Amino acid sequence: MALRRALHFVFKVGDRPKAATFYREVLGMKILRHEEFEEGCKATCNGPYDGRWSKTMVGYGAEDDHFVAELTYNYGVGEYRLGSDFLGLTLQSSQAVSNARKLGWPLAEAGEGTYVAEALGGYKFYLVDKEQPTTDPVQKVTLGVSDLQRSTRYWSALLGMKIYERNEGKKTVLLGYADHQPCVLQCKLELQDIGAAVDRGTAFGRMAFSCPREQLPEIEALVKKESWKILTPLVSLDTPGKATVEVVILADPDDHEICFVGDEAFRELSKVDPNGDTLLDNAMAADKSDEWFAKHKKQKASA
Repeated sequence: MALRRALHFVFKVGDRPKAATFYREVLGMKILRHEEFEEGCKATCNGPYDGRWSKTMVGYGAEDDHFVAELTYNYGVGEYRLGSDFLGLTLQSSQAVSNARKLGWPLAEAGEGTYVAEALGGYKFYLVDKEQPTTDPVQKVTLGVSDLQRSTRYWSALLGMKIYERNEGKKTVLLGYADHQPCVLQCKLELQDIGAAVDRGTAFGRMAFSCPREQLPEIEALVKKESWKILTPLVSLDTPGKATVEVVILADPDDHEICFVGDEAFRELSKVDPNGDTLLDNAMAADKSDEWFAKHKKQKASA
């Protein structure tokens, strides 16, 4: 599908300082932008919460040509339970492997020169021990599905993704929009049949894609016609002091959340903020919630 591209995956984090250490110091990603919100998102970008939250975008480069991670933090929520929906993110970086070893961050061998490092909350990152490319190091996001044939049909026939590879032994299918993206290593989506119903836990994430704004109503209409779920009908989202974007939120056969956003406004919204690191560090320093809970001998809520 022309001009569609993968943007980011949303991770919920209960401890921003520890999360920042992993993404910055282990993976070697940069803080691209940081934003604070006083109330919940109309499109539930931070999950089913109405309170104060923050969004931190981290990656190896701008979302114009890199796939990045969105870290959402809900003030007052200390941890989330990871289910069987998110199975891993694969990236190529011998530097990340070296960083993990230097910092004493646990690594497990996954075979074929690949190591597994876990971010806070149990999110698995597969690190291919090869020199980091000058293009995007992120290769794929792997999601668990209960019926591979059904899910492949949804993502390819309905959402227009190209099938790049099928692996009968591993029960996986690799898909993507990468033919229309500027670098050959642009992130793809891998679906893996887990042979059981998918448990989304409370840490369930969301994968985001952009498309020309004019395609958003078409996507919504097609999904509605085929009687699949629309979690959030086409809506405008405001970010204080930045561009307003339009999005539609879908759910695939296993309820994986999918966000399509209008590309034109998103490119404006997603420009790298040179003050991103400072904004995140200041927000973490101002957040005294951990101290408050420790002082009162209480534990932050578990989602």
